[in-house]
Amino acid sequence: MPFNHLHTHSHYSLLQALPKIPDLVKKAKDLGMTAIGLTDSGNMYGAIEFFQECVKKEIKPILGVDFYVAARTRLDKEPRIDNKRTRLILLAKDLDGYKNLIKLVTRSSMEGFYYKPRIDDELLEKHHQGLVCIMPSFSGTIALALKSGNIEKANEELTKYKKWFGDDFYLELTHHPEIEGHEENMKKLVDFARDTKTAIVAAHDTYYLAEDDKRARETLVSIQNDYSERVSGGDKSDWSFITPEKAEELFKGTPDAIANIDAIIEKCNLDLPLGKWLFPNFIVESGRSHDDELRHIVFEGIPKRGLEKTPELLKRVEYELSVIKDKGYAPYFLVVGDLLREAHKREILTTIRGSVAGSMVTYLAHITNVNPMEYLLPFERFLNPMRPSAPDIDMDYADNRRDEIIAYARDKYGHDKVAQIGTFGTMMARGAVRDVARALGYDYSTGDRIAKLIPMGAQGAPMTIDKALSLTPELKKMYDDEEDIKEVIDMAKKIEGCARHISVHAAGVVISPIPLDEIVPVQFDPKSMGTGEGKIITQYDMHSVDEDHAGLLKFDFLGIRNLSILADAVKLVRVQKGINIDIENVPIDDKKTFEMLARGETMGLFQLNGDGMTKALVELKPSSIHD
Repeated sequence: MPFNHLHTHSHYSLLQALPKIPDLVKKAKDLGMTAIGLTDSGNMYGAIEFFQECVKKEIKPILGVDFYVAARTRLDKEPRIDNKRTRLILLAKDLDGYKNLIKLVTRSSMEGFYYKPRIDDELLEKHHQGLVCIMPSFSGTIALALKSGNIEKANEELTKYKKWFGDDFYLELTHHPEIEGHEENMKKLVDFARDTKTAIVAAHDTYYLAEDDKRARETLVSIQNDYSERVSGGDKSDWSFITPEKAEELFKGTPDAIANIDAIIEKCNLDLPLGKWLFPNFIVESGRSHDDELRHIVFEGIPKRGLEKTPELLKRVEYELSVIKDKGYAPYFLVVGDLLREAHKREILTTIRGSVAGSMVTYLAHITNVNPMEYLLPFERFLNPMRPSAPDIDMDYADNRRDEIIAYARDKYGHDKVAQIGTFGTMMARGAVRDVARALGYDYSTGDRIAKLIPMGAQGAPMTIDKALSLTPELKKMYDDEEDIKEVIDMAKKIEGCARHISVHAAGVVISPIPLDEIVPVQFDPKSMGTGEGKIITQYDMHSVDEDHAGLLKFDFLGIRNLSILADAVKLVRVQKGINIDIENVPIDDKKTFEMLARGETMGLFQLNGDGMTKALVELKPSSIHD
């Protein structure tokens, strides 16, 4: 009966743990483990990435959460009373359990947040089906009651949890001889378990992979606590990913605790239905099917665009419609068209860019404003029968009115069905060295001196500390010659890339046909909490929430400042000059405009104002849009 870790934290336990998901799964596989559980603190940020990584490495994934439990109820939020919490580990046995994890995580964040997201008895009673419950050995209510000698409280808690979870309830047993008093309390716990015929399970709460990562984890905690705790290296407790051999030595006196790991693994057989598309519930008032409605809109658009039904045009349109129909994407086009129509109705300036300009269907549906046949733009770059992923239409809105359209989507499709997508800020090279220097107690100039020698990375290719050392001889010399610089850089390399916080994706919005908390965990954007206008975001990032998981289509609502400036300019001309400018139909052969571009006067021009583009324009001297 080999030992497998069921209580592990990844770097998604923000600023509490070090392991990246691939490293965590690889470590388990390298040690010969057949399964591994992920139990991040109060969230499911890494659930999909973890599940897929385990499948890839052929190791059984067990999804769980190390929950915070409110001292009273999740709705109580009084200082000095409700800032105290206990912990509870819940693991999904099946799809019902996974869905209940989502419900618990969502409600703990949306309703129970007070310092931390918290669940309570009411939520557990309602959402306990399909879950294995493990009461933690340190901060579980039973362990705490036993530690203080309150057997009555321990029995009361046990009765409550056994009522909900029955044979799926376990008391966690851990061994930390390095922590004063812990072994004595574990003896009390084992005696209590024997007396009450309660199953125990062996575990080793993990926050880093190797023992020599201890100080790096202390550094994270110091950063989380705003550097109020300096990294001393004096902490003797071990939260590393111990080997099966070490675990068997620690738990040799309680073989049933290790045997119950296997029992739990056998119970947990979650199979996530990944990659099935879920389209918004777009209601066609005419009663037509989605495909027929899109066809109707497109053919209505031919005369509206001033075009004739030539054989060439009809062939192009029929081909595009057939690809869209075969892929089942008509609802997506109808939703995008509806959003843009609403923006135009509100006189919000919009535009569309990217490969979608190659679609005749979107041009005739008034989604795009460029005739792709006139400019020889191919449809296949946007969508083709072989493309596995969904179409991707970037909708640009004037940035000062973008939120109006998101609010419209919420009102139309349901506030519980629309959310912005979460994204994670990570410890980048420069920030990591500054954070580490402060956490280690160095003055500001030490971290700043190192950070300034780290080159800026490019979009999509972030700079790493190792890359900086190879590119910057001065930095490498400092690293080789100065002990304090070496200490900071070595520590920064350990925390580099760890998730630091969750925030709102710049553009991504999901619209679901059913309440989102039946598919993905959601929460408030931390920056907007307490404002009364909290933005709801998904706990899964754009990769997990999109095609990799539930198939929720990502709608890109981009706020573009230049569109706000253009809209204001049009308004000012109308007010001051009495002239109405149709910004959607400006002439594309204006001589003065091309003379200006040929002179390199591009400051403030969207996508033409970079040094490279300006130089190219001066050399090219364009006189037509085709140039």
